[in-house]
Amino acid sequence: MSGPVHYHLGQFPPEKLDWERLIPLIGPANAALARYDGLLSAIPNAGVLLSPLTTQEAVLSSRIEGTQATMGEVLEVEAGGEPEGMTAPRRADAEEVLNYRRAMRITTGELEHRPLSQHLLRQAHAVLMEGVRGRDKAPGQYRRQQNWIGEHKCVIEDASFVPIPQVQLAQGMDDWERYLLRADVPDPLVQLALAHVEFEALHPFEDGNGRLGRMLIPLFLYSRRLLSGPHFYVSAYFEQRREEYYGRLRAVSAGGEWTAWCLFFLEALRTQAVENEGKARSVLALYERVKLQVVDATHSQHAIRAVDFLFQTPIFKGPDFTAGAGIPRPTATRILGLLREAGLLLTLREGRGRRPGFFAFRELLNVAEGHDVF
Repeated sequence: MSGPVHYHLGQFPPEKLDWERLIPLIGPANAALARYDGLLSAIPNAGVLLSPLTTQEAVLSSRIEGTQATMGEVLEVEAGGEPEGMTAPRRADAEEVLNYRRAMRITTGELEHRPLSQHLLRQAHAVLMEGVRGRDKAPGQYRRQQNWIGEHKCVIEDASFVPIPQVQLAQGMDDWERYLLRADVPDPLVQLALAHVEFEALHPFEDGNGRLGRMLIPLFLYSRRLLSGPHFYVSAYFEQRREEYYGRLRAVSAGGEWTAWCLFFLEALRTQAVENEGKARSVLALYERVKLQVVDATHSQHAIRAVDFLFQTPIFKGPDFTAGAGIPRPTATRILGLLREAGLLLTLREGRGRRPGFFAFRELLNVAEGHDVF
């Protein structure tokens, strides 16, 4: 067995890329991203309507690292429920996903008045690790010892990859940040490709590096105003090609395969921009249809509030509908009953006594998942 691949000390940023190979993908990737952003710009309150897609991104990014929780389980846990068959490890997975989403939301808010930086990512890391597995591994602080990547509990000699030594980590992160903020790189998507692979290779934290490195992608696109919001979902591509993803990351350090990595990354952006646009259009079409359906069914001035609540909180317990939608209790109770009668809501559990009922907006969840799961 060959030894582990070691970090490419002194080789970042690469002196040379094969731009002739990259250019045929740079144009299509940028064009797909621009088309997707055109749709984003036209969506009223995209943060609300695309909330389930953001949750699904958090689920898939965490799944790459080995978590098993589904989007339905995550949303039910968030609503205060206990999904059937939920185990302690599965609940821990769900809490990690919720932290991912919260870290994205907080960091996005910070980007309104601060640049993307090491400091901001350390803050995001602290949120990501709060109260979950890894909370004892210096959240928000760079590691102070050598780490490595490999099978569970393997020794360093059996690792697949060994990141930069801790004594050189601070300098490595400073170099990474300088490159991240440069304005003279020929194409920002190539710049993002290199920033992502370098962050993963540096592996600056004891835990959570993979998720944070993928979180960097929509944050960068938004900070550069390549997108009007941080609503970009790339983890599906990496999760479906997990072995290739990890292999191409390692190949940069193993053999200087910077251009090959960029090609893989650009295709990921192009593919997911098309996928994201399709899902966003489906969500928008569903919103317009359901809005009319709920208005016709309820004849209520609160109908749009009810619809907005469903899109932002597609799994919820009955009392939260009243509080979250801002609708008077008697009206909320009537609307909830009508939504159930119309088949818009799937009853996960009926309320009994003091135990509230739990409901799911089935169609939206199926759009976010990409197939029927409810």
